Amino acid sequence: MPPGSPSTPTPEPAAGAFPDVAARAGAVRSPLGSVTPDVGGLDEGCLIERAQRGSTEAFEVLVRRYRDRVYRVAFRLVGDRYTAEDIAQDALVTAWRALPDFRRDAAFATWLHSIVLNRARNHLTRIRPTGPLPAELPTPSTQQPPEVVQSSFRDRALRAAIRDLPFDLRAPLVLRQFEGCSYEQAAEILDISVSTVRGRIARARRTLLISMREWR
Repeated sequence: MPPGSPSTPTPEPAAGAFPDVAARAGAVRSPLGSVTPDVGGLDEGCLIERAQRGSTEAFEVLVRRYRDRVYRVAFRLVGDRYTAEDIAQDALVTAWRALPDFRRDAAFATWLHSIVLNRARNHLTRIRPTGPLPAELPTPSTQQPPEVVQSSFRDRALRAAIRDLPFDLRAPLVLRQFEGCSYEQAAEILDISVSTVRGRIARARRTLLISMREWR
């Protein structure tokens, strides 16, 4: 799980040091626009070490590598792009502040995922998502072929069904099904056993099959 407040004070990043996670855009793609390639392809361990010593430049490279993934996970957990942007931004700032306590006993991606999941869980505990479905896809046009319209509405229904899953079922499904994590990686991120991950994903899929039965 993400560490608490760092024991060693970490300098606040300069204004504009991190890419703007709150830039407004649509779809499951990150709203951040194009990602600047890593300069020199620096080793991640080296970047982490530099960032732990207070280098905002090193941490910015890490952000560039992971920011799209952070946003995608947040979006699929909360179902709203604006909320996902806020959660992603908060998770990255939290990671920066907690980085001195990161002991590297887990992969950086695993540690960062756990921060995002905690932020999303905290948000959903406070507020039950309501309102229109996220604008991940354009509103189907009546001028489109019927099969395209049908497929678009089916995708919307599936996103709504995933959004309505209990968080404990939704989180492992998102990590495994959409982010390509192994069962072992998902278990480490969620701090549960592999067998529990498998069981929750199976329950999530059964629930989705029931929710989507009219679309078969």
